[in-house]
Amino acid sequence: MKPTRVITRRVVLAGSAGLLASPALIGRAAAVTRGVTDTEIIVGQMSDLSGVTAVQGVNNTNAMRLVFDEVNAAGGIHGRKIRFIVEDNEYIVPKAVQAMNKLINRDNIFFAIGNGGTPHNDAVMPSMFEKNVPNVFPLTCARSMYEPFNRLKFGQFSSYYDQMRAAVKYFVEQRGKKVVGVMYQDTDFGRDVQAGVVAQLQAMGLKLAAETAHRPTDTDFNAGLAKQKDAGCDLICMGTIVKDTTIILQTARKTGWNVDFCGQFASYSTAVAEAVGEPADGFYSMAPALYRYPDDPKPAVQAFTAKYRKAFGIDVNYLGEAGYTAASFVSAVLDKAGKDLTLDSFIGAMESMKDWHDIFGGPALSMSPTNHHASSQSFLSQVKNKRWAPVMEDPLSF
Repeated sequence: MKPTRVITRRVVLAGSAGLLASPALIGRAAAVTRGVTDTEIIVGQMSDLSGVTAVQGVNNTNAMRLVFDEVNAAGGIHGRKIRFIVEDNEYIVPKAVQAMNKLINRDNIFFAIGNGGTPHNDAVMPSMFEKNVPNVFPLTCARSMYEPFNRLKFGQFSSYYDQMRAAVKYFVEQRGKKVVGVMYQDTDFGRDVQAGVVAQLQAMGLKLAAETAHRPTDTDFNAGLAKQKDAGCDLICMGTIVKDTTIILQTARKTGWNVDFCGQFASYSTAVAEAVGEPADGFYSMAPALYRYPDDPKPAVQAFTAKYRKAFGIDVNYLGEAGYTAASFVSAVLDKAGKDLTLDSFIGAMESMKDWHDIFGGPALSMSPTNHHASSQSFLSQVKNKRWAPVMEDPLSF
């Protein structure tokens, strides 16, 4: 199904039922804090709404907007409304830079949430930090989202690096894999995946058997797969997203090669699982949490997925659930930051969040003044009959 385009509009976040701040108090915060006035908080996002990863960006952004709409009736957070401004980066780095320049310099955002893409975030963070704009829970698992430590960086997910280290350890020790290869996008994202595979193999006294790198827009993977097959690989780790993952699996199945493939967060998508012809049947993927389908028995999950379907006409995917979690978390942070909202009070509230849980049963999210990485847990799932099924409910480690 063609992804739903996200339309930016003003929304209101829920706050506590406490008394509103006095105009003088709120005005004092507004005078020293960019993106904060006596009536609103300006929040920005640049994500892929029409490019090669739009199925992820649109779902994530839609779910964030749903959170903001859900709490609208409560009247805002400490009397302020959220103005949520979303820009399409089309998964193109120069467009991401252009989008963030607008958000910073024209829209005067307080912070950004859910910025999409590893190289895109890496490209815009310097300009964000120059203007003291926090980058909150970007839509990428790259280690650069929280390393090196910066008071304005906040990562939501276990890293691609950690996910692949845990996957390699599991497949070597529990599934007897001995010849491991990697296929990855030649980007910051793909290289982070490749680094995790290599590091874990080295830790276990093994060597990488084969590696192939490709551009995000490539569609011919015959040569890459031939190299992996010639090396005798019995496991191929994937630094791929949706389109390239699907094409690689289709190509391998057409040749009758049923080697095991394992991806990560970026390939943990219903679009991969439901691809025509079921090329992903048996495909593994690591992720920072487990996707809960609309028929999940948890009432809260059923209620959320029904609201999402009604609002946007499609079923939410895992990236949508991640967006709902991120926006809900930030709502709690803004409430905790108090009436006198400043950059320091916002960061202090972020750093004070301990063992926060979402409605999906995901891992607890915690941060501190020395740790801005909310969770490092990784979970393994496999595609069975066009659905993601947990290999186990417990996280893997290395």
